[in-house]
Amino acid sequence: MLRMLTAGVSFQNLLAYFLSSVVIVFLVLPVHEFAHGYVAYKLGDPTPRYQGRLTLNPLAHIDIIGSLCILLLGFGWAKPVQINARYFRNPKKDMAITALAGPVSNLLVAFIATLILYLYVFAVGQNISVFILYFLLFLIEINIHLAVFNLIPIPPLDGSRLLSAFLPDRQYYKLMQYERFIFYGVLALIWIGALDRPISFLSNGIITAYKGIFNLIFPDYVGALVQYIL
Repeated sequence: MLRMLTAGVSFQNLLAYFLSSVVIVFLVLPVHEFAHGYVAYKLGDPTPRYQGRLTLNPLAHIDIIGSLCILLLGFGWAKPVQINARYFRNPKKDMAITALAGPVSNLLVAFIATLILYLYVFAVGQNISVFILYFLLFLIEINIHLAVFNLIPIPPLDGSRLLSAFLPDRQYYKLMQYERFIFYGVLALIWIGALDRPISFLSNGIITAYKGIFNLIFPDYVGALVQYIL
């Protein structure tokens, strides 16, 4: 993915990466957490509303360390929305649905950004602005990576909440006792690059699916240009 990035680092693509990361921090992460809170609220949990999390105001969601990780490392997190499963009619099922809402919101933003990329290429042809191109590419990549990363089924990521629908309560709660230590281990794996290949593999599969959808809609030359770009 992002073959164009192999051309080298320039001020333009660094600026585009920074601005797309700012969009992630101030728009995408709030959308991610709002999605969790809104779905939980709709399933009967008033906690997100009482805590002021049913808003897209980034100030309600920003975590300083997680935001710095987005800007510097390309992955990160916002302040988690607290969910009280006791309010759910079906705690296991509803917790899994609530957990899934965040990554789905990232995939939706990436899908919309891919659509905008196709529309942009369709409108300008080969007269592509490098800055706009890199901005959209980084926005697509970071959103998909966030979705894939959050779906890893280990605490405290969203994927671990999905496990609650499949694991017996005793085993699940025992796993959650080690949530903090497991997460530190995940951060270490990310730091040394051990998760780069599997995350990139899954991310490339998602963008290939997106391209397959839009290639059915747009003229062949648009698909060919996007194929070269992505």
